[in-house]
Amino acid sequence: MTIDMYNLSLTTHSPDQTRRLGQLMGGLARGNDLFLLKGNLGTGKTHLVQGIAFGLGIKEYACSPSFMIAREYHGRLTLFHLDLYRLDHIEEIAGLGLDEYFHADAVCAIEWADKGIGVLPQDNLTIELEHLPGDIRKITFIPQGTRYVEMAGLLKDTLSQDREALWKLP
Repeated sequence: MTIDMYNLSLTTHSPDQTRRLGQLMGGLARGNDLFLLKGNLGTGKTHLVQGIAFGLGIKEYACSPSFMIAREYHGRLTLFHLDLYRLDHIEEIAGLGLDEYFHADAVCAIEWADKGIGVLPQDNLTIELEHLPGDIRKITFIPQGTRYVEMAGLLKDTLSQDREALWKLP
């Protein structure tokens, strides 16, 4: 795990470890948190969201909402899981009425968020996932806004104490 002044970068070595990372994030999440996930197919975006759901106390298994665009799950907080993969134009994304997801007392995780950057809130925790050789994923957290800088620090502290995960430097 490495951290500069704000960004946090680490690697996971299995889907279970990626879900565990998400579970830790879900445990730290508060209402109105926004997680923007970026990465190619197979980088672990949905595994991370599944973990966030578990960390929020959601009993349902979070599935990719690629064909539905949005799924809603209920736990300690509601999780809105959105996927912009099937949308090709910023106008389509702007016309979805996404604001209702950002102002609810809920957590919102958006896969393929890079497609909607022009219409998504600037304060967010951007999470870039990259597939490395083997089953390794490099995951970089880029906090944008005071809340997310705080969360990155809390996540770093939580990761350093998490003995279940065996975090590795990228």
